[in-house]
Amino acid sequence: MTLFQLIKSDYKKHLKYGGNFFVIVFFTQGFWASFHYRISHYIYKNVKWKIFRFPLLLWVLINQKIIEVLTGISIPASVTIGHSFYIGHFGGIIINANAVIGNNCNISQGVTVGVSGLGEKRGVPILGNNVYIGANAVIAGKIILGNDVLVSACSLVKDSFPDFSIISGVPAVVISQKGSKGYI
Repeated sequence: MTLFQLIKSDYKKHLKYGGNFFVIVFFTQGFWASFHYRISHYIYKNVKWKIFRFPLLLWVLINQKIIEVLTGISIPASVTIGHSFYIGHFGGIIINANAVIGNNCNISQGVTVGVSGLGEKRGVPILGNNVYIGANAVIAGKIILGNDVLVSACSLVKDSFPDFSIISGVPAVVISQKGSKGYI
């Protein structure tokens, strides 16, 4: 997808949950963060000439910090996020620079997608498509969450889980195989 198609898919996803153009563009911090991420990621991946790359990446870094302060949402330019990304609420969202998030995913407030583990198990998560992450959940380590996974609020996810899992707890365990349908 092109940069504009990705931004449009994020906007349509926010529109699905309510609001209008004015409200989403000017008052929705989750959209601000995803919009800035899309532009930053495009620059990070596509600008190759050194004479332009350094000043643009410096601008990206400064703008990322401004967005972090304004929204409480940290999404580095190097993260890989699929289309139709939705951040439901203001603040406390930290995504590791090497994380991979699939298409059509929702993230609630207070979520951390980060690095953890020792030795060969050290790394960052890979999230599949249609993943819903509830408020204050922590997903950390070299793990893979399958497609259509629902992570309940306040869960600590440190293991991989297959498609259609609903996981909950500290540490998280599978409580159902109904998946995230209806939450996305």
